Amino acid sequence: MSIPANKTLFRDVSILDSTGAEPYRGDVLVDHDRIVSVGATAPGAADGARVIEGRGRTLMSGLCDAHTHFTWNNSGDLDGLAALPVEEHLLFAIESARSYIDSGYTMCLGAASAKDRLDVVCRDAINAGRVPGPRYLANGPEIAVTGGELVKGITWFADGPEEMRKAVRRLIEIGVDQIKLSMTGEEITGTQRAEDTYMSDEEVAAAVTEAHRRGKRVCAHARSAESVKMCVRHGVDIVYHASFTDEEGMDLLESAKDWIFVAPGVNWLVATLYEAADFGYPQEAAEAAGYKRELEMATAAMIEMHRRGIRVLPGGDYGFAWTPHGTYARDLQHFVERFEYTPMEAILAATALGGEIMLRPHELGKVQPGYLADLLLVDGDPLADITVLQDHDKLNYIMKDGKFHKETPDQR
Repeated sequence: MSIPANKTLFRDVSILDSTGAEPYRGDVLVDHDRIVSVGATAPGAADGARVIEGRGRTLMSGLCDAHTHFTWNNSGDLDGLAALPVEEHLLFAIESARSYIDSGYTMCLGAASAKDRLDVVCRDAINAGRVPGPRYLANGPEIAVTGGELVKGITWFADGPEEMRKAVRRLIEIGVDQIKLSMTGEEITGTQRAEDTYMSDEEVAAAVTEAHRRGKRVCAHARSAESVKMCVRHGVDIVYHASFTDEEGMDLLESAKDWIFVAPGVNWLVATLYEAADFGYPQEAAEAAGYKRELEMATAAMIEMHRRGIRVLPGGDYGFAWTPHGTYARDLQHFVERFEYTPMEAILAATALGGEIMLRPHELGKVQPGYLADLLLVDGDPLADITVLQDHDKLNYIMKDGKFHKETPDQR
């Protein structure tokens, strides 16, 4: 339960400010929903403030998941997402929203909703203070062409440019913040290959033009080399997966790095390959389907994107049985262990770049004066051990908008 506070002073904390600077000891003062001072506090400025004694614990920005599915219900049954009654599905989505903020995630970008308005309803309830959750940009069901869907029951279909425009208009009408295109396959379906591309240039162009005309961004499930190139050519704003990006696609992404984002959803690949056996998908089947090869290709691609300065963000596809809600910070570990990021670079991708993908880089994702007070007080040093962010017990305090979502009573 959020506890209202006008002023809070975090005293003697290790400030990881997400500017790229090394952490330093100091104080951080919050007044209402904003950070007002970082490092040193002017005499009298903290009068009347509630004081949290940091004793060197790490104070950092809340995290961002760039590929969020509130409506994925921790099941291995993809078709069951369509069959779940809407009332129960809404309750689960609300619980997912809470799981994100419980995990230190204060920014999330919706990557598809299993039913038409579930994301929109969750976003509005969070914004109204009715339920706890991260700042959220809502999506609707993903759009696919006939024969190109991943899960038929949670998909809207559109064939040809005119149907694409109409589908985009209908999604905007229900209140989404961005549009999702499902452009390629996914090996676990057994029928749709990840390297297959189902949409035409004309269809993608029509969808993006219509969305942008209405001030909405477009994201895309795009694993194949050709789909990544189509995304850049036609202005898709956020590319999900991009596993099989080739040299031409890499050059295109680099040329667009000032406006495009990539979110690989790497934990889905790792967990589907190595951790899905208990849920009926053994490693042998995953390798036979192509997931080992895809993980190798995606790893090489993300290392190259990082080298070229393309904006790559963690997060994606949590909410399946083997990628359960609440384990989101595993992505940061994968960035360090697989993509050759330093811990600092992984944290910047999840914080400062989070502010950028949320379209609020001037007030989200950093511990700086004037920024919104979305903060984590971590009992540990994420730069020494990035996995500390996976331990919810180490997230001693979680603040959003200057209000505490979580407080851990001081035992020392």
